[in-house]
Amino acid sequence: MVVFDKPKALTNAPFHYCPGCTHGIVHRLVAEVIDEMGIEGETVGIASVGCSVFSYDYFGCDMIQAPHGRAPAVATGVKRSHPDNFVFTYQGDGDLAAIGTAETVHVGTRGENITVIFINNTIYGMTGGQMAPTTLLGQVTTTSPYGRKKEIQGNPIRVVEMLSTLDGTAYAERVAVDCVKNVINAKKAIRKAFEVQKNKLGLSIVEVLSTCPTNWGLSPEKAIEWLRENMMEHYPLGVYKDLTKEAAENE
Repeated sequence: MVVFDKPKALTNAPFHYCPGCTHGIVHRLVAEVIDEMGIEGETVGIASVGCSVFSYDYFGCDMIQAPHGRAPAVATGVKRSHPDNFVFTYQGDGDLAAIGTAETVHVGTRGENITVIFINNTIYGMTGGQMAPTTLLGQVTTTSPYGRKKEIQGNPIRVVEMLSTLDGTAYAERVAVDCVKNVINAKKAIRKAFEVQKNKLGLSIVEVLSTCPTNWGLSPEKAIEWLRENMMEHYPLGVYKDLTKEAAENE
């Protein structure tokens, strides 16, 4: 009996991520959902720019590389051209919430029937650890060496809360991958997001609180602790919008 195996929707290419980075966990969860739904041949993923830029090497489904921040726009074109396909973007906070803010907001306003997997590690990972739109107040980065200050850089953005206010957003949830329980919940959220797309309800987004031990200057173990002690206070886990639940309650 097979107890543990690599999802079929992942290729055999080894991940390039730093030790302790949680991108690999989320990749596996997405691939497991694709396997369980039996949709690899119907799925198109959009790779963003950032640490996950090579995700097109890791997923076995069709993948497209988008310019920085433009994954939702590319996904819109793919979905409108192939409305019966499953289309997802895989984006970090610098890609989605900085240069890609407009694209992200407007797929919600239009109610594009795509799924967004949003990795929030509060920092620019690939380019050297600069401050991101999600960087916490007081957090030290290469471009906020004295810590992020509200009066200078403003407040960190809460993406799922913002998108949940848009009429075209059908499902918005924030999860984490810091422990077994939360990893299981994260997979359920990703599955739900794909099911929302299957039922053509509108935009679905899953924000995943993740670690960046290298740019945080912490060990993998300490990075998990830092996520729990700091990120979860500003970014509470939970479902922020679920039209499937609202529809069921109104029946």
